[in-house]
Amino acid sequence: MIRPALSGVVIALAVIAALLGGGSADPAAPARCGAPPSLVAIEPALTHAATRIDRGDPLKIVAVGSSSTSGTGASAPDLAYPARLAAELRARFPGLDVVVVNRGKGGEDAAQELARFDRDVLAEHPDLVIWQLGTNAVLRREDVSGDGELIRRGVVQLAAAGSDVVLMDLQYAPRVLARPGYMVMERLIADSAEADRVGLFRRFELMRYWHDAPSNEVPPMVGSDGLHMTDRGYHCLAAELAEALAANWRVHRDAARRAQTAAFSGPGARPMPGSAIAP
Repeated sequence: MIRPALSGVVIALAVIAALLGGGSADPAAPARCGAPPSLVAIEPALTHAATRIDRGDPLKIVAVGSSSTSGTGASAPDLAYPARLAAELRARFPGLDVVVVNRGKGGEDAAQELARFDRDVLAEHPDLVIWQLGTNAVLRREDVSGDGELIRRGVVQLAAAGSDVVLMDLQYAPRVLARPGYMVMERLIADSAEADRVGLFRRFELMRYWHDAPSNEVPPMVGSDGLHMTDRGYHCLAAELAEALAANWRVHRDAARRAQTAAFSGPGARPMPGSAIAP
């Protein structure tokens, strides 16, 4: 009779250990890292990529930036955010050929990234470019006001090539917050996105939301260096970015359907063509 009692104790202890996160966790496994949709919404409509998806055409995304894009802090290359983003988008759009090219290079700021846009970004003929920027300028200089013009030039160059553009701002991390220019850089990036009508993914606010959440709800997103993201951080970033992109594309699809309905309704209207994207 003792054995069943001991067995019950062992099982109970195992359940408690699992709830407390005992054992080694798979860094790529889903984490509780959601955020309010309004916090990560991307506007305006990314029409070029949305049209590709609606037709079922292959989708190519180029992720350009510095170490946050290349994946410093991740334990393996396939755990950097671009690789995770590709997996997240394929899960949301089964059967769609999605390629995310990682063009991150540690230590670079806007001027250096601009210098390689032709070779590393536009040569890929991307449907969407995600440009992660601003952190290294903030870490190196107190006055970052001159970066606004560089950002605008880069956005104009990418958009002129026919790509949709999403800017990704700074990470919410101790070493960034310790620098005087981070608020100015946040404003410069947001102003450029608004002025040129391109997307803005607010990583800073997203990571602040995670930081302020109870510690038992969200795993650490920033590593011990106080700057780079962890495997969980990159996973959560990619998951939220994929959901924000999918939501943006759904809005475009729904608007297109409403326009079609209006065009094909009324006397003598022709049958409305269908959409390649499932609801």
